[in-house]
Amino acid sequence: MPQGPIPVQTYPYANTKLNLTAAGVIKATPGTVGKLIVVVAGTAGSITINDTTTTGGATTANQVITILFSSLTVGEVIDLGVKCVSGITVSAVTTGGQFTLTYT
Repeated sequence: MPQGPIPVQTYPYANTKLNLTAAGVIKATPGTVGKLIVVVAGTAGSITINDTTTTGGATTANQVITILFSSLTVGEVIDLGVKCVSGITVSAVTTGGQFTLTYT
């Protein structure tokens, strides 16, 4: 029985930030936040992603998402797909938390 071409799965988010455990700039230019993957949920606080180019520029007005630690589950994949016009910055990470973030 002949086979057709083998389908290739493409991933829309070409970049990955692994072992995200502290606030920091992920990308200082426009981009798209893809998925947030919970490796370790943490014990207090929240994880917050902002559309800005610096951690000092993070405000509630440019928040993409903020999630309290008690709402997170290890292994959870949060599909965001949010375009950021300035940059992608993580301004807060849960205490003891560890995350993976995909983006373009």
